[in-house]
Amino acid sequence: MDNFAPYVIKSFKHDGHLHRMWLTNWRVPPHILHADHLQLDMMVFINSQTKIQEADGKEWVSRIPGVSFFIPKQWFNIVALIEDTGVRYYCNVASPMYVTGQVLTYIDYDLDVIRMPDRSVHIVDQDEYERHKLNYHYSTLVESKVKDGLAAILELASADNPPFRDDLVMHYYEQWEKHRNGGA
Repeated sequence: MDNFAPYVIKSFKHDGHLHRMWLTNWRVPPHILHADHLQLDMMVFINSQTKIQEADGKEWVSRIPGVSFFIPKQWFNIVALIEDTGVRYYCNVASPMYVTGQVLTYIDYDLDVIRMPDRSVHIVDQDEYERHKLNYHYSTLVESKVKDGLAAILELASADNPPFRDDLVMHYYEQWEKHRNGGA
């Protein structure tokens, strides 16, 4: 794969209902990926001004460019949001990704970690996780995997380990922009 390929990313809830879809995400080709990302078999996607469809059918367009990172078998995914003040990482505790064709899916478990440009870290949506844990009857295995996913995110974020590297986030985004503008 030499070029950026379009993918749809679909997020579901534990009971199988659709949560949200990002309709156009551009997969960074493997030959552009950093060695650390290749070693982890990471899939990296770019989106900018992407149409997003909510479960209720409402659509909106993202205003902030993002670089998304998915690592096979990991119970999280990470979106690096490129803002005027720096890169903000929005980390979803979620099931491992499943890819079929050019559609990537995962189950969102509500619990999120946000790492701000100043490197401060915040765990959010704990109440939503607790509510859904009861409503959807999460098994002890799911609860354990969610806890492990949260711990893994916190460890990566505090150590600046992949994918928490602003320089690589910007590099991928710049490569995509260059590709989008015809290589110029």
